[in-house]
Amino acid sequence: QLELVQSGGGLVQPGGSLRLSCASSGVTLDHSAIGWFRQGPGKEREGVACMSSGVGSTYYADSVKGRFTITRDKAKNTSYLQMNSLKPEDAAVYYCAADWDPSDTPRTVCIMSDEKEYDGWGQGTQVTVSS
Repeated sequence: QLELVQSGGGLVQPGGSLRLSCASSGVTLDHSAIGWFRQGPGKEREGVACMSSGVGSTYYADSVKGRFTITRDKAKNTSYLQMNSLKPEDAAVYYCAADWDPSDTPRTVCIMSDEKEYDGWGQGTQVTVSS
């Protein structure tokens, strides 16, 4: 059973950094595509970054390109979102998600634009950027 548990987040000043973690306890994530999404106050949830299976291709929303980095640690069965140079407009609840096939077929493509592609979601973690 796919279960994702997030950690990290919190309050940071503009220009600061945070790292979010997304760990799977029931499923090996290596063949999954991983997506990170966020939902700001009064906004719809949007894709921020995604990574295809293994050490796969990565994609970023234009708003975070060059500042955020998505990675995967196979040994820890965990994905990370490193967020640098944070801005007030980055404040949101951040979610990780996994596009996972029970047959363990590698997900060689990741899609940020369609949440329905993802089979499991983390519980969300708040990121606040304020001085």
